[in-house]
Amino acid sequence: MMNNLSSATEFCLLGFPGSQELHHVLFAIFFFFYSVTLMGNTVIIVIVCVDKRLQSPMYFFLGHLSALEILITTITVPMMLWGLMLPGMQTISLAACVTQLFLYLAVGTTEFVLLGAMAVDRYVAVCNPLRYNIIMNSHTCIWVVIVSWVFGFLSEIWPVYATFQFTFCKSNLLDHFFCERGQLLKLSCGDTLFTEFVLFLMAIVIIIGSLTPTIVSYTYIISTILKIPTASGRRKAFSTCASHFTFVVIGYGSCLFLYVKPKQTQAAEYNKIVSLFISVVTPFLNPFIFTLRNDKVKEALRDGMKRCCRLVKD
Repeated sequence: MMNNLSSATEFCLLGFPGSQELHHVLFAIFFFFYSVTLMGNTVIIVIVCVDKRLQSPMYFFLGHLSALEILITTITVPMMLWGLMLPGMQTISLAACVTQLFLYLAVGTTEFVLLGAMAVDRYVAVCNPLRYNIIMNSHTCIWVVIVSWVFGFLSEIWPVYATFQFTFCKSNLLDHFFCERGQLLKLSCGDTLFTEFVLFLMAIVIIIGSLTPTIVSYTYIISTILKIPTASGRRKAFSTCASHFTFVVIGYGSCLFLYVKPKQTQAAEYNKIVSLFISVVTPFLNPFIFTLRNDKVKEALRDGMKRCCRLVKD
């Protein structure tokens, strides 16, 4: 514990409870998830860059989404693995805590904006296919990606600044595996109610705001697909959107539970579970979601593996 006149200059991350043997098991599980996440998303980025069949807006956005998934898991998981491997509590400096929280929120916000743009891309592809190449040209796609990244990072400057304006004098024991905002606010001696309400409103604007074009786009997409006379035509049209729609449900669902609520300082166990879903499970699933139901990506992967095998033999 700390006295009332001092503020924490470093935090001790409590991580996960349990014995050292349990920690070793969790380390093995999360290390496997992290390794597959890095390899799977890197493979997607590489094939999108080198395969001519994937030179379209949909896969251009997918490459950036995979890069974001690598970033968001790398921001939190290595520190979590380090804490599971070593006995005792793990410490993190105040500066590192600020950086980690900012990057975590900024990358997450960028991902939401990009998912909204991907929904609009699918709307144009299904509902206005004749003008697709005109509307979603390379210039438009590049600007969409730039705006997504810039907005994501600029929009999280004030929330992080507001979080660290408080004095953390109750304790420096952070009941989480990374610098999570809700648990940080619990350590503040000041009244955080107004700040939490403002953060809640900002989360509403960002998450619901980026979700709105997704809902509108899929409303039109479903309406258009239902008008297609043949079952094979409907399946083909829906297959172009199924991967993105699945990822949207998983990504938005978990973040709505974690951030869109007036009170940010809920139970640590609840925070850890939802944070694990965002930082570990969703990035792990991304390569499978976007490859298992996508024939072009599967063909590109098969051709890439054949080329690699030929190079090894030669």
